[in-house]
Amino acid sequence: MSDDPLHQEIILDHYRNPRGRGLRAPFEVQVHHVNPTCGDEIDLRVHLTKDADGRVVVSDVSYDGQGCSISQASASVLAEQIVGLSLGDALMVQQGFSELMQSRGTLTPDEDLLGDGIAFAGVSKYPARVKCALLAWMAWRDAVSQAVDSVVEGKTSE
Repeated sequence: MSDDPLHQEIILDHYRNPRGRGLRAPFEVQVHHVNPTCGDEIDLRVHLTKDADGRVVVSDVSYDGQGCSISQASASVLAEQIVGLSLGDALMVQQGFSELMQSRGTLTPDEDLLGDGIAFAGVSKYPARVKCALLAWMAWRDAVSQAVDSVVEGKTSE
């Protein structure tokens, strides 16, 4: 979907060598999202912890899914980009990726913020594929909104 061969290669690398794939414990929340337009599916787990300063940190994101190379590579990029970040920083990455996907190719992506997520800039020109690229990110946002309460209360699924 990208016109840039390097971006195509980044997407294919994440598709062929997915980061974060395979559902793992511990986790606070697991969500299941489907793109009804094309049938892509993802089960995504989020594990949040508090660091020594009391900040909520994304300790793990794991997923399993099926679908096109765009949706699966995007899930891999998500896992690679946000694990280890504070929740606030991870939400900024998610917001930046969402803005890129909604730009229809008019936004110059911030590589410092998005890392390999910049490879999806060309995908944003194809509205039918934007939903594929956003599937994991919307699932993550949903899971995080549910998981924050669990972290505050100290609950985890093993």
